[in-house]
Amino acid sequence: MIERRQVIPGDVIAKGNYRYGSYIEKRGEEYVALRVGLAEVGRDGIKLNPLTGPYLPRADDEVIGKVVDVNGFGWVVDINSCFDGFLPASFVFGREFSPSTHDLSSKFKVGDIIGTRIESFERSRDPQLSIRGQGYGKIDSGEIVKISPTKVPRLIGKRGAIINLISERTGAEVKVGQNGVVVVSGTPEGITKAVKAIRTVEEEAHAADLTTKVEGVLGGE
Repeated sequence: MIERRQVIPGDVIAKGNYRYGSYIEKRGEEYVALRVGLAEVGRDGIKLNPLTGPYLPRADDEVIGKVVDVNGFGWVVDINSCFDGFLPASFVFGREFSPSTHDLSSKFKVGDIIGTRIESFERSRDPQLSIRGQGYGKIDSGEIVKISPTKVPRLIGKRGAIINLISERTGAEVKVGQNGVVVVSGTPEGITKAVKAIRTVEEEAHAADLTTKVEGVLGGE
């Protein structure tokens, strides 16, 4: 059984011998929270999901961004971070790419919303993006919702439980970026209900009965 509770920096989450993740410090036999968040203690160890904080890129994260500039060698993408992402033209056109022969605006223009993956990231340079793989590229329609990136794990839920619940009850397609950008598409009624549920997750991310709260917003099937 997993125990969950909201913690603030300095709170002792548990005592004993556990595996533990980020935002937690071990002091003797005590595991202490370093951020405001929702602590989970279970057989798999201790995890702390922060409830505030900016998006910090990580390799292989799936993110949704907005093209903000096009230069001769690629696209600059706002990924809701203190870092801009860069999508190299060679990743899109292939090895035959040449700035003199390829028109980058034929693929993506300023203002386009695109689904991408963080190919690589070093703090000394902006993260490099890729659209290689299924499901990446331009997103033509849908309503954009932004939430705190630290609350994305709660929106997805364990094994996708919450995001699947929202999709099933609303009939909407919900694409979630690890950077806190969400795109919801479907019928006007489905979009409205899905967005309301997403906002509920954002506001109640600390709640242990989050699934019940989301079900209350979505109503019956």
